[in-house]
Amino acid sequence: MSSINRAKEHLKQGGYTCVMIKNDLIFTSKERGVKPLLDWIDCGTDFENAVVADKVVGKAAAFLYVLLKVKEIYAVVLSQPALRVLEKHNIEISYEEKVSAIRNRDNTGNCPMESAVWDVDNPEEALVVIRETREGLLKNQINNS
Repeated sequence: MSSINRAKEHLKQGGYTCVMIKNDLIFTSKERGVKPLLDWIDCGTDFENAVVADKVVGKAAAFLYVLLKVKEIYAVVLSQPALRVLEKHNIEISYEEKVSAIRNRDNTGNCPMESAVWDVDNPEEALVVIRETREGLLKNQINNS
């Protein structure tokens, strides 16, 4: 079985939000949003040429996968802006459903991460914007609880 098919199987059977396979190492997460991708960037592991299966890939996640230097992604849901980023950076992509934009969890608008990087074209710049946006969202959660 190919690595991408193994990643898909783990995603579907394990109840994960994303699965990354590099050689014979399997990295999984059940956390939502970009948090697992930021954790993988921060952990210092070399993910170059890894394959990924992810439930939702928006433009923010696409930029993070570019920075992680993965070679192939399977997404259950993929946004059109994410597709453009991945194609521009020559990352192989397959998906089940393509949408114009990723929606927020309340389905009242676009995902805040998708909105934050909507007009960004550079992965390094996107990383800064993603971290700032995430920090702001976490502060709001704390203040509202």
